[in-house]
Amino acid sequence: MATKPFAIIAGVGPGTGSSIARLFAKSYPVILLARNPQNYQSVVDEINSTGGQATGISTDLSDSKGVRSTFEQIKSQFGNAPLAAAVFNSGGGFIRKPFLELTEEEKGGFNFAQAVLPLFPSDTNATAPATKYPPTLIFTGATASLKGSANFASEFGPKGIHVAHVIIDGVIDIPRTKGWVFEKEDAKLDPGAIAEAYWHLHTQPRTTFGFELDLRPYVERW
Repeated sequence: MATKPFAIIAGVGPGTGSSIARLFAKSYPVILLARNPQNYQSVVDEINSTGGQATGISTDLSDSKGVRSTFEQIKSQFGNAPLAAAVFNSGGGFIRKPFLELTEEEKGGFNFAQAVLPLFPSDTNATAPATKYPPTLIFTGATASLKGSANFASEFGPKGIHVAHVIIDGVIDIPRTKGWVFEKEDAKLDPGAIAEAYWHLHTQPRTTFGFELDLRPYVERW
């Protein structure tokens, strides 16, 4: 059974999610989650064919039963291996409000956080931690979900878990937006550069945890 630290990327599609998966797969086995297997299968095959280790699981993160089933499968595959990083890229983020008022995407962020937290190593304050970098939970979300993520960071940061919130403000250069023409050729966000920003958050030492990161192309208005 696997004992090497691994990473989970939720919300994998042809743009940012795939780029994050490719980058994190250079250091960890990765689990890729998306509702539609077509969204992750090509990047799973790509990673596995180039020496990495990737597994895709069809998951509706807004369905708590489905999420539990997915994470039982993950635990069966990885056993007691520590979770190094978890990225929620489905866009809903984590919002602090009554559960019945949550939208489908917001429920996804809640369910994902609830499932991944027990998988992070419990010895984050040890002199020889189980993972090279601090365990990291990153949400991609709107400004409206900042407060919920901040409360989350406040609760789990002292336990050595790095919680970060990334706001992506602009058009991402993905297959769906290839035909969108802007005055400047480089007016779209580069998915690879976004992934590098996520990796930078993950590798930050616990003496210097970043929380809110706002990514936008230089032409985007404030």
